[in-house]
Formats: sequence, C-alpha cells, structure tokens
Amino acid sequence: MSGCTAVQHVLDSQQTADPASLDLSNVPENLRSYYQQQVEWNDCGGGRECATITAPMNWDDPTMGDIELAATRIPAAGDRQGSLFTNPGGPGASGYDFVYNSGEDSFSSDLRSAFDIVGWDPRGVGRSSAVECYDDAGMDEYFYGVPEKMPKTDEEKIAYAEEQAKKFADACKEHTGELLNYVDTMSTVHDLDLLRAVVGDAKLNYFGFSYGTDIGAHYADTFPLNVGRMVLDGATDPSLGQFDVVLAQQGAFGDATKAYLEDCLSQAKKCPFRGNVDQAMKQINRVMEDADKRKILASDGRQLSSGVISTAINAALYDESSWEYLTQAFSDYMLQGNPDTFFLLSDFYYGRDETGHYDSNMFEAFMAINCLDYPVETDPAKIKEYNKKLKEATPIGVDSPEELGDVQCQQWPYQSRVQPAKVTAAGAQPILVVGTTGDPATPVEWAEAVASQLESGVLLTYNGEGHIAYDEGDKCVVGAVDEYLTTGTPPANGTVCG
Repeated sequence: MSGCTAVQHVLDSQQTADPASLDLSNVPENLRSYYQQQVEWNDCGGGRECATITAPMNWDDPTMGDIELAATRIPAAGDRQGSLFTNPGGPGASGYDFVYNSGEDSFSSDLRSAFDIVGWDPRGVGRSSAVECYDDAGMDEYFYGVPEKMPKTDEEKIAYAEEQAKKFADACKEHTGELLNYVDTMSTVHDLDLLRAVVGDAKLNYFGFSYGTDIGAHYADTFPLNVGRMVLDGATDPSLGQFDVVLAQQGAFGDATKAYLEDCLSQAKKCPFRGNVDQAMKQINRVMEDADKRKILASDGRQLSSGVISTAINAALYDESSWEYLTQAFSDYMLQGNPDTFFLLSDFYYGRDETGHYDSNMFEAFMAINCLDYPVETDPAKIKEYNKKLKEATPIGVDSPEELGDVQCQQWPYQSRVQPAKVTAAGAQPILVVGTTGDPATPVEWAEAVASQLESGVLLTYNGEGHIAYDEGDKCVVGAVDEYLTTGTPPANGTVCG
C-alpha cells in the first residue's frame, strides 16, 4: 500500500463542490486558509484514494504550527450523494486502516454506491501527526511486564503503578512534544469540520462507531447547522465522568461474562467450568489469583498474570463469535497448564503480532486522548467510593487498593480543559443513535441517554450480544440505517430490532 501525498493545490473533480464556494462566514478569518486548502486525492491502490490535509495544532492559536491528517476514501460506485465520514472508535483506532482494509465489508453496497466512504486518522493517531511513547519492547514491558518481586501490600502496589505510569507519561511527552497537549476530542471535532469543507460538502454525513460516536455527538453539539445525516452506533455518553464510564463498562462486561458462561455451560463437553454461572465466576477468579502467585510462562517466555487473563476475557467479549476462543483459552490453561491462548487473545486486543511488533499506536493515543478528555479525580474520598462501587460492579478480577485512582492520568503532563456535559445539538437534522442490549463496551443505556439528550435524537435498539450493531448483519438494523443515510428518513424513534 502506497502512502498519501502532501497537500497540493489541485482539486479532485469528484468533490461535491469547490471548497472555495462554501459559506465560511462562521469560520474565523485566521482559520479560513485551512478550510480553503485544495487537496489532491491520489490513487493508493485497491480502488482507494489518499490525501493529507493540514490542520492547526492548536485551533485557538494557529500560530503554534500545523499538523497533518491522513485520510483515505473509497469513491462512490453509483449516483454520488457526497462523502460519508467514519471513525471506528478507540479512542486511538485508525479510521484510515478501517476504510482501507475493510471498507467493503464494513459498509453495505447501498452506502458504498451513494457515498465516498472516507476514513481518517484523528490527530495523535497512526499516519496523522501522532503520539509516540515507547518502542515495541517498551510497550511489551508496559502491557506484560511483571516485577521480579510482586508487590504485596497496597502501598507497594500503588507505588509500582505510579512508577510505571510516570515512566510512560514522561516518554510520551519526550517523544511527542507539544502535540501531546492537543490530541483531545474537541480538537478532532474541529478537524472533522475542516475535512467536511475540504471535500466540498456543505453538510457532514457521518457514521461513528463506539468512541467514534463521541466525536460525532460533540461535532453535532458544536456545529449543529453543519450536520447532515449522522449515525452513532454503540454510543458513548458525553455527560459521564471517567469513573462513571468505567463503572458502567465493568457492569456491562460483567453481564457479558455471565452471558458467555451461560452459553459455555450449556455445552458441558466443551466447557472447562462446572456448576452454575456463579460457581464458574469463582473458578475464573481462582485462576486469576493463581496466575499472580505462580510463574507460569507462555511458549515465548512471557509470564502470565491476572492482567493478561482480564484483557483476554474482554477481547473475546466484544464479539460473540470469539467466545469459543475464550473457552479454548481456559481449557488449555485449566486442563494442560498452557497459557498461550490467553496471550493470543490479549495480543489481538493490543494489536501485537507473533514477533512482538505492535501494528499501531492505538493504546498510546488512547491514553493521551482520554487524559485530555476527562478531568482526573484526586479526591481520596471519591476514589475510595469509586473502588468500592467498582468491586461491586466487577464479578471477576483481582481487587485493587482502595486508594488507587486513575494512576496514568494522575501522572499525565497535561490536564483536561473540558468538563463532561450533555449534548443537545439544537437545530441539527435527525441524528440516529443505535444501541445493542448486550454490548459490553458501550452499554445500551448510553445510547438511550444520548438519544434523549439530543434534541433531534432518534433511538434504534438491537436485541443482541457484542459491541455495536451494524456489523452484526441484522437486516432490520442495516435496513434502517441504510434507509436513513441514503434518503434522510430515520426509523421511528424507539424502533427495536432483533
């Protein structure tokens, strides 16, 4: 796959309109040159076109310098209605790779016929001006490192966590520079409005998944009159603080774990667990506690920990089709003492291949974006209350010290400049919000909340398991979403599929 070209003053003939003809009266004078840049889209293989767009690093002070945004698109195959921008989530996931590698699989033929499908790497991510922290060996140590002497007391556990977090934060600041302070979601929202303009669209058509819905919801709230057709699938709730987000997710992952175990126990010959769901939960906890007490090595020499098992579980719960691999992981370990499948699932989650190479900077960007998007809580009383609720909400896992807060963001060199708040998008056209009842990562309650916050929100619910709905292939969901995006007519508010 060839790379993208630099910005040049050449206009693609397929654009909806000349960006210079768009109404920029609401764009500050010192930012209009960014909106008026003319972008060359070059063939980059596989029927894709690629480009690089220039944006200010700091939207409030463009004199600080510029950054680059890498984008790719699949040109519309039929009667073109414009561009459909998309983001697959994270934060930190590559929208460029999402469209380039799986655009045909992720979007129906109806959508690909009507729209240029456009993905981009948000600031801080991948091919765009990116966050850099550790090399592959450093990321291995960060995710999989086990101290020679395991900390036992709460004080030792907190000290170790703080030490590791400080090293990571310092490395990110050293290797990323000033950009590290400007990879927040609100800056990405302004980037998205710029992208809308440089492709010549007067209105933004957008399909966001998971964290990508956060970008979409904040865009609609910031630029409501620029909203065209917008779908938010697997919606996050912008009104929640970081602790509330984690608590809700842990509860949803707990429910998904129970659903997995019910399915596993119904297949007694294949399932390594015995008894009922509650008894199976206790067996998982014993496995995790055992892993931290013993030095169990994978075939590549890495040491198993409860953290690896937890990541493996979460990775498998994102999609019901992965449950069989989780069963295999527990069977291999519980019956043969082989932890390799736990590492396989964990590596898949982190984007690590068998050579130890990480295919993206997703989790470095994840930390950087989250620490700017959420104010960090430092009140000891609130941290203790959070850990009490976390223990109640989490049916599996090893207990953390009650004084342990958001250690990574506590060590971060830059603080959040925003507060969680509801989104209303007053004046926007209808916005379709999609939630899945068994979603472990973005609980359906979040979709319900966002749909009610948005003045023009329309809720579509899918009764099913797994993260996000559109990729499940349900005809009701796909039909409703496609009809809305191609005609502008949303389903009735409260429609339920599945």
